[in-house]
Amino acid sequence: MKKQNARPAVMKPEIEPANPMMEMVWRLERLERQVQRLSELVRNHAEDNDRLVRIVAEDRDVIRRELLRKHEHRVRVRKHLRDVSSKVGVEP
Repeated sequence: MKKQNARPAVMKPEIEPANPMMEMVWRLERLERQVQRLSELVRNHAEDNDRLVRIVAEDRDVIRRELLRKHEHRVRVRKHLRDVSSKVGVEP
């Protein structure tokens, strides 16, 4: 599988061992790129997580409203049946 936002790998330049300063600069630049990429990944993860939380909350709200609607319907039916049964005994 190909990585998203794939950047070409930055190859370590062939530096003479006698020049440790160039190697240190290369390592620092590489670390900065890695930190930037990690920050992007963390931000994307947080956005995905926020989206999932919102979706779950919406689903729960839909389910809650549906259960409430069913409950209210049952209450209305019971009340209607009670009213009907009480009127049956009262009528002459």
